[in-house]
Amino acid sequence: MSSVLITGASQGIGRAIAVELAHRGHRVIATARRPEVLADLPVAERLRLDVTDQDSVDRALEAAGEIDVLVSNAGATVRAPLETAPLAEVERLYQLNALGALRVAQGVLPAMRERRSGRLVFVSSIQGRLVLPIIGPYGASKWALEAMAETLAIETGHFGVKVSIVQPGAVATTGVTQARSFVPEDSPYAPLYRQLPTLRGEVITSEEVAAVVADTIEQPDPPLRVPAGAPAERALKARKEAPENEPFMPAAIDW
Repeated sequence: MSSVLITGASQGIGRAIAVELAHRGHRVIATARRPEVLADLPVAERLRLDVTDQDSVDRALEAAGEIDVLVSNAGATVRAPLETAPLAEVERLYQLNALGALRVAQGVLPAMRERRSGRLVFVSSIQGRLVLPIIGPYGASKWALEAMAETLAIETGHFGVKVSIVQPGAVATTGVTQARSFVPEDSPYAPLYRQLPTLRGEVITSEEVAAVVADTIEQPDPPLRVPAGAPAERALKARKEAPENEPFMPAAIDW
C-alpha cells in the first residue's frame, strides 16, 4: 500500500479522502492548519501544514517521511462578481488553491524524481475547465491549478511521476456555506447570485469524490483528468462539445 499525504484534511473532501484511503489500507498522513481537528481520523499521522507557508510545508514534509502519493486538496472559495471582487480575496485564492498546491508539489517531487516513481493528485473542479458566474475568482484559481498540473505531467512523466486532476462538480461540503460573500443586496449582480444553487447543478457527496480519488491512486496508469461523478461528466462533456468562440454555461441563466 502507498504512503499518502493529504492537504486540507480537516473537513469535507479532504477528510473523506483520508477516511477512504485509510480504510483501503494505505498509510495516510493527514494535514491541516489546525492538526487538533484531525484527532478522530483513523490515520497514521496528523501534521500541521499550511500550504501558503513555506516553513510549515518544509516541517510537515520532513516529519512525514517518504511519500508515494500527494493528494493536493487544500482550497477555498468566495462569492463575488469580478467587477467588484476584492483583489486581496482573489490573490488569497491563488495563494491557497494554486500556488499552495505547487509549493507542496515542489517539496515532494525531488524524492519522487530520484526514486523514479510517485503520484501527484490535484483536487480541482469542473471550474478548472469551465466558468460559473459569481464564482469566477475560484474558477480562475482552478484554471491556474490545472495549467500547473498539466505542465507537471509533461515535465515529470519522464521521471516516473504520474499526475492526475480530479474534477468534481458541486459537492455537499461546509465550504459552500463558509464561503465569503461579497454580493450585497443592492448589487446589480444580486439576481445572478440568487441563482447560484441552480447554476451549480446536482450535488454529490464528499465520499463519492473520495472514492474517485482513491480509485485514481490505485490505477496503474491513471488518466490526466478524472471527472468525479456523473454531473461532472455531463458538464465537462457539454463544455467540450460547445463552441469555443462564445461563453459557455452548463445551465440556463434567467438574466
